[in-house]
Amino acid sequence: MSILLHPVLLCGGSGTRLWPLSRKSYPKQFAPLTGERSLFQTSAQRLSGPGFAAPVVVTGSDFRFIVTEQLGQVGIRQESILIEPSARNTAPAILAAALKIGGDALVLVAPSDHVIPDAARFRAAVQAAAPTAMAGQLVTFGIRPDRAETGYGWLELSAPPDADFSPVAQPLSRFVEKPDLETAEAMFAGGRHLWNAGIFLFRADALIAAFETFAPVMLAQVRAALAGAQEDLAFTRLALAEWDALEDISIDYAVMEKADNLSVVPYGGLWSDLGGWEAVWRESEGDDTGVVTAGAALAIDCEDSLLRSENEAMQVVGIGLKDIVAIAMPDAVLVAHKDRAQDVKKAVSALKARGVAQAETLPRDYRPWGWYESLALGSRFQVKRIHVHPGAALSLQSHHHRAEHWIVVEGTAKVTIDDRVQLVTENQSVYIPLGAVHRMENPGKVPMVLIEVQTGSYLGEDDIIRYEDVYARGQGAKG
Repeated sequence: MSILLHPVLLCGGSGTRLWPLSRKSYPKQFAPLTGERSLFQTSAQRLSGPGFAAPVVVTGSDFRFIVTEQLGQVGIRQESILIEPSARNTAPAILAAALKIGGDALVLVAPSDHVIPDAARFRAAVQAAAPTAMAGQLVTFGIRPDRAETGYGWLELSAPPDADFSPVAQPLSRFVEKPDLETAEAMFAGGRHLWNAGIFLFRADALIAAFETFAPVMLAQVRAALAGAQEDLAFTRLALAEWDALEDISIDYAVMEKADNLSVVPYGGLWSDLGGWEAVWRESEGDDTGVVTAGAALAIDCEDSLLRSENEAMQVVGIGLKDIVAIAMPDAVLVAHKDRAQDVKKAVSALKARGVAQAETLPRDYRPWGWYESLALGSRFQVKRIHVHPGAALSLQSHHHRAEHWIVVEGTAKVTIDDRVQLVTENQSVYIPLGAVHRMENPGKVPMVLIEVQTGSYLGEDDIIRYEDVYARGQGAKG
């Protein structure tokens, strides 16, 4: 590409439609749903290389270290990570990124949880759209539909695309909200409507001008949130009060549906937003009976079904199933008809109403230094497996209500207990008395794994007095 593009990856989400794999604490973009890499990683790779600047990522505080870790795993350096104090939909997020980049830079905004298998074809479509965007148009990309989908918004073109779906920009007639089935069937048959992918290309100053015209109050508020932002390690935390005052609204509603400088570029390649388990089944490679299995799963005399186990110790077996989705996690199992896959969010709501932890949190909890998971929990004890990345360290801390026993099972731990520092290797253990100031570090070049046994009257993650922390977290923060 001769024009430098500035990618913006939107990385929020509540994680309900692909429960139990995706949850509020770890939404779908971070999971390897269709390959070895996560959706976020493949999205970042698709928008990297020659002609692309380092990406700006807009995400929430809970995901900031997952973002940096996953980008590092695929060798991508981020330009900036903007931390939203709260979810306010796409309009404030995209505007904040455009203001951060500034000037007449060409900005490409994309969700981080989409599947676009042909990255080269997508980049070619973006390149074809670049001159239109440089001329001041707000460009969106329309996906060639293959069915009368009611779960997507649609775009009405001024004229049907050609038979090859060449990426030629044309005026956009209007946005169409998620339709009923009759309307979707009519649009699909008519040939002048495309799916709305929520991907945009524009000059930063052109988008800012649109907000000046159609949403000046939001523009002032987002500018104030940026002006009051605080730098935190590699992150930019947008100002809390100013951000929380913003309207929760999409970019389409805020400015795009009102602007008169809109263009659409057709994209004829494969695309999916993986909006539910039925979509995962459809986008996965199955056998000649339409059965897709993943992990420790076995299908016998099944048809058009998805069987998936996320735990090697949990074998999923389906016998005589048709059009069924079965997803097994260590702490939850989903079994549903494919036609009801979109109703998973109803199950999440019901579980939340009952106070069930599995509704929003995974048994594995990710931290900037690695992760941990609870293996057993009683009234006065808890057993955890803790994985610490090479070179990483937990905070220097103490606890009011619990003592701990650490057994190293992989690698070597550097352990501080009060004024004593020692190396603990595989099959060795160390005891942390209640109230002792302590820290564990991984000084090696391979992951360090230990089993932690906690005992005491209170085992909550907020029982932490933190003295030093390389990740600049405050008192009571987890990990």
